[in-house]
Amino acid sequence: MRKLFGKAAALLISLNLVLTAVSCPAAASGTVPESVCVGGMPFGVKFYSQGILIVGFSEIETADGIETPALDAGLKTGDIITRVNGSEVKTAGEFIGIIENAQNPLQVTYLRGGDENTVSFVPSVSKEDGKRKTGMWVRDTTAGIGTVTFVLPDTGEFAGLGHGICDAETGELLEMKRGTVVDVMISGVTKGVAGSPGELKGYFTSDKSGVLLGNTLCGVYGVMSNVPWETIPETAEVASRADIRPGEAYIWCTLDGNRPQKYSINITEIRRDVSMQDNRCFSIEVTDPVLLEKTGGIVQGMSGSPIIQNGKLIGAVTHVLINDPSKGYGIFIENMLEAAR
Repeated sequence: MRKLFGKAAALLISLNLVLTAVSCPAAASGTVPESVCVGGMPFGVKFYSQGILIVGFSEIETADGIETPALDAGLKTGDIITRVNGSEVKTAGEFIGIIENAQNPLQVTYLRGGDENTVSFVPSVSKEDGKRKTGMWVRDTTAGIGTVTFVLPDTGEFAGLGHGICDAETGELLEMKRGTVVDVMISGVTKGVAGSPGELKGYFTSDKSGVLLGNTLCGVYGVMSNVPWETIPETAEVASRADIRPGEAYIWCTLDGNRPQKYSINITEIRRDVSMQDNRCFSIEVTDPVLLEKTGGIVQGMSGSPIIQNGKLIGAVTHVLINDPSKGYGIFIENMLEAAR
């Protein structure tokens, strides 16, 4: 199962899931819901990006020596291949089939930083198996685990992660072609230590339990076809950034099985002047001894864990400090709702 987290700064990493316009009741009506069903339960994502993503390169041993045709043509890690010889390519398997049957130079159209470009090259013939190859590694899907922040009770529409699904190599927000939500069972935890963030371990238990509709800098959004209502820990009013204060709060997250548990944290610093696109809005520190013992603090997979203060949903966990896993960042809930709008 591929981890979903963006390119880390020296001391900071965005968490697993490590998932733009979105459809939701708040967006449809132009109003912000007064209260929501608080999340804390895990969910899985199978994410299909727009085109075929280049994730790396390798050398090809041919009869004439070592060749790297795709790299030599100017393609780079993070480029998104959209067409070959003018025809759209939808899957990595389809792309590989075109390459292996190529007899003439390929016209490869790709996106880089939003700009469309085309290069031409001939795939090399591998000395190992006689097949034509480009010397690049590609993928068309990404999968991982995150945490639901809230669910809207009338429709099953939800938000999670508190940050976007980004490419692990480039850190860029992935353009979503389509995405599905799947049920997850948490099976264990790798405890975080300074210099090495921990991780929730789990596995998918269904092929599909919902649809992902949007991937934004402030979270992912979709609709669950089978909401686990029995695991919803509470309902809460939605807070504005002006409501948040330094001091005690708590989060809901799932460390084993599939039922969220409450853990205490402190809010240590608030950045009320951040933009509505920011997902590092306030600093948090885990104080709960049980959570610290089990995880060391914040781990990958907890991204999206709802944060409650004074009976209101104020935001979600988004990042962990690499040099101190007991500390991290949260996003304002109003930023997540604005992204839905």
